[in-house]
Amino acid sequence: MKAGSKPGISPASFSPLFTRQFHICVTIEEPQEKQLRAAPSQHLAGEASPMPRINFHQQLAALKDKLLAMAALSQQALEFSIEGYLARDMALCDHVLEIEEAINTAETTVDDMAYDLLAKEQPMAIDLRFILSVIKINGDLERIGDQAANIAERAQLLRNTPKVDLPPEIEIMGEKTGVMIRTAIQALLEADAKMADLVLSLDDEVDDMNRTVQAGLAERMQLQPEISIQALNAILISRNLERAGDHATNIAEDVIFWLRGSDVRHKLSLTEAD
Repeated sequence: MKAGSKPGISPASFSPLFTRQFHICVTIEEPQEKQLRAAPSQHLAGEASPMPRINFHQQLAALKDKLLAMAALSQQALEFSIEGYLARDMALCDHVLEIEEAINTAETTVDDMAYDLLAKEQPMAIDLRFILSVIKINGDLERIGDQAANIAERAQLLRNTPKVDLPPEIEIMGEKTGVMIRTAIQALLEADAKMADLVLSLDDEVDDMNRTVQAGLAERMQLQPEISIQALNAILISRNLERAGDHATNIAEDVIFWLRGSDVRHKLSLTEAD
């Protein structure tokens, strides 16, 4: 983790809110002595006003921790699903389905925490962007879990079929997709937009490999119809990996939105544009 404060999490990020509340305290303290005596509770409330912002800071940190824990589950589920598929390890595939249930539960918890902060605290600027990004990242992490579960279920369907040689791109896709997810989450953890940019550049590589796998297996099914079931499932698993890479890309784009305030969907990131 980089040294220094993080946007949206560090106390410095709340300076506009602290400044505004300090101004409110001053306006409460400035009225004549008679008015202060008439409303002492208002005066005390003004003096205590920074405390809710400190609590808000703590809630933001808790929200981020919960999201990172969910991200670890999603990453683990995808890695285990590919390993289970390649090794025909049914116990590992069963474990992936268990993890996916935990991911679904975590998604609901993160959403509730985020919406509660939006409703009660009415954040502004980078704090608002952070919470909005968390909500979107939360959905992408849940969908990565769904893709992992799909891979595990397809592996289970193949448990009684003969094992055939698969295109090497499938294993490579699994590794690259895992790198994309880890990098996107690391960018979130370290508040590093340049690191998030790296994820965007990997997405095209995974897309190209998916097209290569699909074309190769389609041709192979014509030549070897007896392996059609295995080849068709491999095509679908390749597609699952490509979609997981798309979700990792979405997470990276949301990190960039949080830190830069720029929507880079469907276009180059600011760094690439320069």
